[in-house]
Amino acid sequence: MSKKKKNKSPIKGDLSKSILDILRKEPGKNFNHKQIAAKLGVNDATSRNNIIKKLAHLAGKKQIEQVERGKFKINKGKDYYTAKIDMTTKGYAYAVVEDLDDDIFISPNNLNTAFDGDEVEIYIYKRRRNKKSEGEVTKILNRKRTEFVGILEMQKDFGFVVIDNPKMYTDIFVQKNRMKDAKDGEKVVVSLEDWPEKADSPFGSIKKVLGAPGEHHTEIHAILAQYGLPYEFPEEVEDFANKLDTSIQPEEVKKRRDMRDALTFTIDPADAKDFDDALSFEKLENGNVEIGIHIADVSHYVQPGNILDEEAYERATSVYLVDRVVPMLPEVLSNNACSLRPNEEKYTFSAVFELDKNAKVVKEWFGRTVTYSDARFAYEEAQHIIETEKDEIPKDISIQEKAYTVQPEIVEAVLTLNRMARKMRAVRMRQGAISFDKVEVKFKLDKDNDPVGVYFKTAKEANKLIEEFMLLANRMVAEFIGKQEKKKTFVYRCHDEPDEEKLVSLNNLVSRFGHGLNLKNRKTVTSSLNKLLQDVQGKKEQNLVDTLAIRTMSKAYYGTENIGHYGLAFDYYTHFTSPIRRYPDVMVHRLLQRYLEDKPSVKEDEYDEKCHHTSEMENLSSNAERDSIKYMQVKFMQDHENKEFLGVISGVTDFGIFVEIVENKCEGMIRLRDISGDHYDFDADNYAVVGRKTGKTYQLGDDVVVKVKNADLVKRHLDFTLIGKKKNNE
Repeated sequence: MSKKKKNKSPIKGDLSKSILDILRKEPGKNFNHKQIAAKLGVNDATSRNNIIKKLAHLAGKKQIEQVERGKFKINKGKDYYTAKIDMTTKGYAYAVVEDLDDDIFISPNNLNTAFDGDEVEIYIYKRRRNKKSEGEVTKILNRKRTEFVGILEMQKDFGFVVIDNPKMYTDIFVQKNRMKDAKDGEKVVVSLEDWPEKADSPFGSIKKVLGAPGEHHTEIHAILAQYGLPYEFPEEVEDFANKLDTSIQPEEVKKRRDMRDALTFTIDPADAKDFDDALSFEKLENGNVEIGIHIADVSHYVQPGNILDEEAYERATSVYLVDRVVPMLPEVLSNNACSLRPNEEKYTFSAVFELDKNAKVVKEWFGRTVTYSDARFAYEEAQHIIETEKDEIPKDISIQEKAYTVQPEIVEAVLTLNRMARKMRAVRMRQGAISFDKVEVKFKLDKDNDPVGVYFKTAKEANKLIEEFMLLANRMVAEFIGKQEKKKTFVYRCHDEPDEEKLVSLNNLVSRFGHGLNLKNRKTVTSSLNKLLQDVQGKKEQNLVDTLAIRTMSKAYYGTENIGHYGLAFDYYTHFTSPIRRYPDVMVHRLLQRYLEDKPSVKEDEYDEKCHHTSEMENLSSNAERDSIKYMQVKFMQDHENKEFLGVISGVTDFGIFVEIVENKCEGMIRLRDISGDHYDFDADNYAVVGRKTGKTYQLGDDVVVKVKNADLVKRHLDFTLIGKKKNNE
C-alpha cells in the first residue's frame, strides 16, 4: 500500500521575508492571511496555513503587530529611517542616513523602484557579524527627479527610452500615443508617470524632443534637461519683465544716498554682458580713502511674490555653459536695468567703507544708493595699468586693438585699490585662508560653436583686486548682521573644515609627486596646503593637485546658522555682490534692508528651506557646467584622433586608469583590458595597476603617452590607447 504524499506549499523562497516585504510596502495598511496569500499568488490550504503560522511567529518576535483579530501590520520601530539614495553605476545603491555614521548598502532587489537622489524610507536588517549594514527601500517619500533624458528606441506600437544617466538602472516604457511625434533614435525628455507592480519597466510619456544625438544644440539642451535646468523663460515672465519701469525716478532717488558724483568704474571680463558690481573711490582730507562697493539693486525690481521673483527663486542661479549663459533673470534686467554700464545712472545697493593706509576699515555704511559709472574696464586693461605702475601715469592704453583714454584719477584709483587689495589678501593668508587659484580651461569657439583651440585662464592682480573688495563687502555685511546683540535670521555662506580622513588621503596622493602636508593642527594644515598649491604652479601635476585639494574641502552651502567660512578664514561671510546671477544675494539684500529699517527678524524655518533649495540648484548648475566642459573637450579631441599626447595618470581604478593630457587638460580613460602585453591588477594601496607577468606598474602621477581611441559625444566620454610611459629623454 503506497503512502499518501503530503501536500507541499507552492510558496517559493523565504516566507518571512515575503510577508515582511508586503507589509513594509504598505506600512499604513492592515492585512489578513487571505490578502497576503493573494499578494503571493497562492490559494491552496497548505500555503494559507503556513502564512497563518508565520504571521503568529512574526507577531511573537514583534516584527509585526496584530492590530485586531487576524489583521496585521508592520511594526515600525527603530529599524526604519529616512534616507537619500546614492546609486552606483553597477545597479546597487547606498542609502545615506543623516544620523548614522555608515551608509547602508541596498541591493538591486531591495531598491523597490527608488532612483538616484530619491528621498526614501528604508528598513535596516539586523547586522550580521563582520558584515556591512544592509537595508531595503520600503517607501518612496520624494522623487528627486521625474523627468529624464535618453534616446528613444521604437518598436512597432511602443518604445523604450534608454536613459543617458549611467546611474539609471531601467529604461522607460512609452506607449505609441504618448510619444509626441518623436522618431526612433532621437534624444528626448521623458516623464516618469507610473510603475505598475508587475511591470519590468516604469511607464512614461515624452515631454520634449531634443533632436539627433551628437548634434551640438541637442547635447547642450540635453545637459540642461538632465539637471532640470530651463533654457528659456516662460512668455508671461518675459512680458512681466519687459513692462517694468526701469527709468530713474526723482521720487526714488530721494529715498537713496546719491553717489553719482563719486568716481565710479567697473572691472569685468572682456566678454562680460552684465556688470553687477562697481567700485567708487574718493580721497578724504584725513588721508584715508572712501571706497564704495556698489551692487545692482535687483531687489528693487524683483519683489517678493511676483512672477519674476518666483521664476528667479526656482532657477536660483545663472548657469554658465561653455557656449552660452542661461541667466537667472530676463535680459531686460540682467543686461540692461541691473547692469552698471558706463555713462548710465543705476539704482544700486552699496557697502561704503572708509579705509586707512593699512587697508583697515575705519567706518562702514550700508544702504540703497544711486550711482553713475564713469568707465568700464576689462581685466586686461586694469592689469595694464597695474603693470605700468612704476612708469609715468599712462594717459592712453591699447588693449585688444582698441585705444582707451584713461583719466589720471582713475589710474590713481586703480593703483591705490590694488595696493590695498594686496594688504587685505596678505592679512587673509596670515589668518589661514587657502589660496585656490585653479587654472580654468577655456575654449576658442568658431561661429558654429565648434572648439578650435584650448587656453587656460589664470587670475592676475586685476582679478584679485576685484575679488578682495567683493570679499570685503560680503564679510562686512555678514558681520553687521551676525554681530548684532539680538539674533536675526540671515543667509550666510558657510564652509566647514575639511574631513581629517580626506586630508590624510590627499597627503598620500600628493606624496606621489614629492609633496607633503603638515596635518598637526589647523594652522599647519592651511600653511602647508598653500605651500603645496604654490609649489605645483606651472608643473604638469598642477591641475590634478588643484582638483584633488578642492575635493578635499567641504562643500560650501547657504544656511541660516553661521559656522564661518574655513577656506576664506572668515568668522562671518555671506553673498551680497552678485544678485543678477545668484538668488541668495537677492535674499541678503532684502534682509539687510529690512534690518536697516529696524523691522523684526523673519522666520528662520522659511529661510532654511530657501537656503537648502538654492544650495541644491547651485550644485546642479555646477554639474551642468562641468558636463558642458567635458562635452566640449570630447568634441575638441574628435579632431585629434591620430595625434600622440603626453599625459599624467590622474586616477586609478579596478577597471581602468584615467589620464589627463598636459597641453589641454582633457581627461580620458584607458581600460585595463585594452593594455596589451599583460593582465593588469588594481593595487589600491599604491594607486597603481600592476602587470601579473611583467610586474610593470602604472601609478598615479606617472607620465604616459596616449592616443585617442574613441570620442563619444553622447556619453561625453574619451577612451585612450596607451602608447607607453614617457621616456626620460623626451
